[in-house]
Amino acid sequence: MNEIILYSTHCPKCKTVELLLAKKNLEFFMVDDTEKVVKVGQEHGILGAPILQVGDEFFDFSKAVQYLNRR
Repeated sequence: MNEIILYSTHCPKCKTVELLLAKKNLEFFMVDDTEKVVKVGQEHGILGAPILQVGDEFFDFSKAVQYLNRR
C-alpha cells in the first residue's frame, strides 16, 4: 500500500479529509508545517490546503474527497 501524507493547516477542509481518513481506517502521516504545505502546493499546482499525497499522486481537497469516498 502507498504511503499517505496529509498536508494540513487544520482548517475545516483539512479536518474533513482527516476524518475521512480515520473513517476508512487508513494510516497516514500529517505535515502541518505551513511552509512545507505551501511549498508542496506550489510544486504540484495546488493552491490551498489540504493536500493529500498517496504514493506519487497529489490531490486537492475535492479530488481527495472523491478518492477517499471511492476507497
